[in-house]
Amino acid sequence: MYSRNCEIKPGIEFPDNMQRVALGVEYNGAPFNGFQKQASTANTIQAALEAALSKVANEPISLVCAGRTDAGVHASEQVVHFDTLAQRPAKAWVQGVNTQLPFDIRVHWSKPVSPDFHARFSATARTYRYVIYAAATAPACFYQSTTWTSYQLDIERMQEAGQYLLGEHDFSSFRAAYCQARVPVRHIYNLRFYRSGAFIIMEVKANAFLHHMVRNIVGTMMDIGRGAREPAWVEELLQLKDRKRASPTAKPWGLYLVKVDYDAQFALPQTPAGPIFVGPAP
Repeated sequence: MYSRNCEIKPGIEFPDNMQRVALGVEYNGAPFNGFQKQASTANTIQAALEAALSKVANEPISLVCAGRTDAGVHASEQVVHFDTLAQRPAKAWVQGVNTQLPFDIRVHWSKPVSPDFHARFSATARTYRYVIYAAATAPACFYQSTTWTSYQLDIERMQEAGQYLLGEHDFSSFRAAYCQARVPVRHIYNLRFYRSGAFIIMEVKANAFLHHMVRNIVGTMMDIGRGAREPAWVEELLQLKDRKRASPTAKPWGLYLVKVDYDAQFALPQTPAGPIFVGPAP
């Protein structure tokens, strides 16, 4: 008997009366204990989404996401998919689901997709942005939307350091000690720093990321930006392959999943990368 768990196994036929739906989701991660639903963890984004979708579908819904963000981490476009027997118009999976969600989570688009689409395994790249507010005083309104530092950061130094990370490397120095990935090798396609108004943004695109990889890179870059280390230190850290030798992990609040890339055959909606308060990138 077919089990609707969003994982179609090889050799198992996708039922004719079932459809797979993809959603583009935005959320403020600050009030939540991460994306992934776990028996030991309450108040997760996945649990809220599944509860809302189940009400609209009038049946239990289980989600798969493009990337499981940690507690406090945000997304301007997380991509998820689910399988359902319910026949609903596209707006039901958007407006209808949004009426059932807390205000910190919003579905922006929905699209029926083929059974071979998978939110995680079909993704070819992911892009994150990390937003830093460097000023003498911490902001009140953006306290959990950005990471504040009282240091003045030199983005030219950070940009120079970031070039050492481009390409395929062993990122052991930049992953959490309890990261469960079997292989620490990842490929970074682009990494850049730029200013947008009062904010400094690091944008990084890779085929995939290790646990805490972006936040660990940011922690190291901020030490370089304030002059505590030289840009070439990044090359040394790559060679050391030792997490203990790099800088402390940056806070989660400045981190946003902003884009997930898929093959054009899936024809998913294309939306501008966020977060919206920093405006378009130069």
